[in-house]
Amino acid sequence: MDHYWLYVVSDSIGETADLVARAAISQFVDLPVERKRYPHANTEEKIAEIVDLAMADDAVILYTLAEESLKKYMRHCTEKAGLTAIDVLTPSVEAIASCFSLEPTNEVGNLRKLDEIYFERVAAVEFAVQYDDGKDPQGFQKADLVLLGVSRTSKTPLSMYLANKNLLVANLPLVPEAPLPKEIFTLPKEKIIGLTIRPQNLNDIRRERLNIMGAVGVSNDYADPNRLLEELEYATKVYRRLGCRVLDVTNKAVEDTAGNILELYKEAIHE
Repeated sequence: MDHYWLYVVSDSIGETADLVARAAISQFVDLPVERKRYPHANTEEKIAEIVDLAMADDAVILYTLAEESLKKYMRHCTEKAGLTAIDVLTPSVEAIASCFSLEPTNEVGNLRKLDEIYFERVAAVEFAVQYDDGKDPQGFQKADLVLLGVSRTSKTPLSMYLANKNLLVANLPLVPEAPLPKEIFTLPKEKIIGLTIRPQNLNDIRRERLNIMGAVGVSNDYADPNRLLEELEYATKVYRRLGCRVLDVTNKAVEDTAGNILELYKEAIHE
């Protein structure tokens, strides 16, 4: 049986073209084909060299090239050599551009950049889970931001929301009886955001929480007005001691508060 060659050529690392090549090959049972992968083919000289090698193997070429000049040169070389060359992306990109009246960026490695952003986001979410509720104060140093606040001031939802913006966020609940971890005093004040809320709103939120937990009527100072005032006064003293910025989350959606935090973060990194 004849042996066939499939050349996978790209001006980036070639993952897209290689995925298409493997998917196509899988449609043929016991096809004796071998792939050769040629990444970073970003000059005419490299393309000419690959086409020469493909001629020797009588190979089919699958390619993804962002620059129009390189695509034209690939077509020129393969037509001259009498080789079959398949542009993997251009037909789809042109169809989308036409349908939505958009202009493609034609930038090399855009898919890889998207993958990198995705994995950074996953890592940020994992970070938020690992350092939620002050589980490990050593994470404060690694964090982009540390959120402080009494219970039910949206510390965890905010941490997760900001993680989806690729920020590493830890949070710490403030309880008068619990000593502050020493790590919090080693952070620059710009890295810390204190969260506060009006007492009545906090009381309503905590009562609703007790209701959901089926703890209504049970003796509990979690929603006791005097206890709430004590906690909020303690939090205010902590914020003053740390010199951190404070945001009021009363009646605010998580998205709105997160937007405020992002503005403060951007201000801090540009100071």
